Amino acid sequence: MTNINVIEAVRSYINRMIEDCGPTIKGLVMDKETASIVSMVYAQSEILQKEVFLFERIDIPGQKSLKHLSAICFLRPTEENIQSLVRELREPKYGNYFIYFTNFVEMSDIKCLAEADEFECVRVVQEFYADYLAINPHLYSLNIPNTYQKNYEWNDNVLRRTVQGLVSLLLSLRKKSATIRYQKSSNMARILADKLSSTLKRQADFTASNTNDYNQTIVLIIDRREDAITPLLNQWTYQAMVHELIGIKNNRVNLNQVPGITKELEEVVMNAEYDEFYANNLYSNFGEIATNIKGLMEHFQDKHKSQSKIESIGDMKTFIENYPQFKKLSGTVSKHVTIVSELSRLVGLYHLLEVSETEQHLVCQGDHNEVVQKIKRLIKDDKIRDLDILRLLSLYALRYEQHASNELNTLKHDAQKHRRLSEKYTQYLQAIVEYGGLKFRQADLFNTQTPMAITRQFIRGLRGVDNVYAQHVPLIKDLIEQLLRGKLKDTSYPNVNAKDQVNQQNLLQQGQINKPSEIIVYVVGGVTYEESYHIQMMNKQSARILLGGSYIHNFSTFIDEVLNGVSSSLSSASNELLSSRRR
Repeated sequence: MTNINVIEAVRSYINRMIEDCGPTIKGLVMDKETASIVSMVYAQSEILQKEVFLFERIDIPGQKSLKHLSAICFLRPTEENIQSLVRELREPKYGNYFIYFTNFVEMSDIKCLAEADEFECVRVVQEFYADYLAINPHLYSLNIPNTYQKNYEWNDNVLRRTVQGLVSLLLSLRKKSATIRYQKSSNMARILADKLSSTLKRQADFTASNTNDYNQTIVLIIDRREDAITPLLNQWTYQAMVHELIGIKNNRVNLNQVPGITKELEEVVMNAEYDEFYANNLYSNFGEIATNIKGLMEHFQDKHKSQSKIESIGDMKTFIENYPQFKKLSGTVSKHVTIVSELSRLVGLYHLLEVSETEQHLVCQGDHNEVVQKIKRLIKDDKIRDLDILRLLSLYALRYEQHASNELNTLKHDAQKHRRLSEKYTQYLQAIVEYGGLKFRQADLFNTQTPMAITRQFIRGLRGVDNVYAQHVPLIKDLIEQLLRGKLKDTSYPNVNAKDQVNQQNLLQQGQINKPSEIIVYVVGGVTYEESYHIQMMNKQSARILLGGSYIHNFSTFIDEVLNGVSSSLSSASNELLSSRRR
């Protein structure tokens, strides 16, 4: 049984759009979001080979008359896009229009388009459900950087966008039924589960499905606040390291801050679909990458030697035939050598090995006095970034929230004394315990509360960890393992439909259904590449899991996410604290 694959799902829609348009010269008209959706799964050079010679944004004025071209319009069904299309159809610049919306479109909007189409240019209006970013085959994002509003509640627009994204995900994967389970302790998870369930029930495709088909797909909705630890940690696999230390946005990496960077490498594309080295090393740890980049360079040098021996017409012909591959290999080598060199420079410059070892010790072992002394020493070390001190203080705050000898205030005072942390960082430190502290979460993140959890931690310790910097295991992995075994507690993660839950339990007991064959996880508040790595490893063992969330966070974007949901009272208290310090 093949894994469910979001990249293939989105690519198949784009292929169908281009094929439906027929053998004609085409222009692809997109909005800001659909331009990102397409760029994640298709290289521009590959689309050019399909006779798509023009790429336009509907919100940016383009060329005036293109009657010899057919327009493929791939758009989100927003009010702004409908109005832009109406204006376009009243004065059409393309010969024909093939219109595809990424989600359900209202009949009133179809009527508006029909009335505007006085020149009868529209050939197709269709819904193609690709309303999300496909990042890796098992990883998707809705590209919403800030989900939480004040007091960690939904904003109506963000909730609507989230439901639309999840409905389109299910439809793009041809899922006719889904059991929706959610984190009971999260009001946001419950509201999303209810909205998703009611939206699916309104669709005829879903109401016609077999009600006993429970084992096909489970949608599990989790709140990021249940595990605030994972986004705080430094990362040591390739994709995760690049995102943590440099940043990946829609498969693009901005390298203009790298010392001595050349113009052509200021921004590079890192897409595993078109970059064999990247695909093979996404989940390699930093030590492996260094070895593999050496192998890549040696391979390139061997190729370079063979290409340089041009002694006959035959040699010249061979060189010309192989030149595109040679040039591509040259670009791949330059890109990855530059990135790996920069990662290595930053790791050394900021003493990240020592920081990371302290993080892992704090989270996974945690001798309190030893941890306090380590953090105090690192606070005074000028080589350590403020950002990394902030990580350690956040981890300490969550790990020792109720410890009898909690020294958080002392550590914060030391940090202010030696570093003068920015107002943003100070406010964040006030917020992180409200965001992910014991008052909110139901999980035992540190495996300290129950004999079962302590035993599980002990067994992990016996098995050993290949890497001292990779001891931490995200909560999502444990939850999915419980779900796959049929052991995830209904009291903590109920089914959105209580009647379905009872039926499902009865069928399970009667042996009529198996444990879930497919799991689609959605994390309100975003996911991380560390979690993606663990899901990929589980999928390698024949699981069928998709992971996604509102955004792919590194620590910097996670800080903004936490601050976005800070309650008014906490914000006021923090401002008063800062004012008193300044006085």
